[in-house]
Amino acid sequence: MHVLVLGGTTEARRLAELLVEVLPAGAGLTSSLAGRVSGPRLPPGEVRIGGFGGADGLADWLRTHQVDALIDATHPFAGTISFNAAAAAAAAHVPLLAVRRPGWVPGEGDDWHAAGSLAEAAAALPALGRRVFLTTGRTGLAAFAGLDELWFLMRSVDTPEAPCPARMEVLLDRGPFTLDGERELIRRHRIDVVVTKDSGGAATAPKLTAAREAGIPVVVVRRPPVPEGIPVVEGPEPAVDWLREHILHRTQPTAGPAQPSG
Repeated sequence: MHVLVLGGTTEARRLAELLVEVLPAGAGLTSSLAGRVSGPRLPPGEVRIGGFGGADGLADWLRTHQVDALIDATHPFAGTISFNAAAAAAAAHVPLLAVRRPGWVPGEGDDWHAAGSLAEAAAALPALGRRVFLTTGRTGLAAFAGLDELWFLMRSVDTPEAPCPARMEVLLDRGPFTLDGERELIRRHRIDVVVTKDSGGAATAPKLTAAREAGIPVVVVRRPPVPEGIPVVEGPEPAVDWLREHILHRTQPTAGPAQPSG
């Protein structure tokens, strides 16, 4: 059998670690990364980097490599690949599971402002603060490029490309981040508003707690839509359970009829 994991997330790496332990001998495990981040943390098993060429290209890859199960464990904001995965799985008649971490939920004392897009988030900023901690990644900075009156601290794994805000300091770093570190970052840079995508998960959540403690607002960009009708689990462990129930038991060899003795 062969399992393809669309990855690039903490959940996808953990899933690959679990799968190399539970898949039968001789089974194939491939993790696919988009290739947008330099020096990615590679999961165990085979790894391919780069796109498939849309839904049709992915469907062809599933057929050519005789994939028995497709697991979409991509980032919550990698919306296009999730729709491509749904279309490709349907075309190639391959079972599909989505691993989607729960989104963040505001708690008591949080001052959150929902935004439907990066452009909407940018439009809200002038009324909320002047020193912005921008944690939405290096893509999409053009939405903030016209806010010349604001100062930005932009944290990213890789160096961003233009267009960027005129007044911006870049902090190259990779999570997980600690609460003490986020508190110090907000204090040292005199941050008075945070912008984030609703990525969910624990790796980057401490900034939300630090913002609440500092009494500063957070602009939260809502997740894009996802395909309907796809089974969903919240983490790697239930994904393994799904694979055992729906795939592994169907591909295990069965014992032949008992032979009479004597």
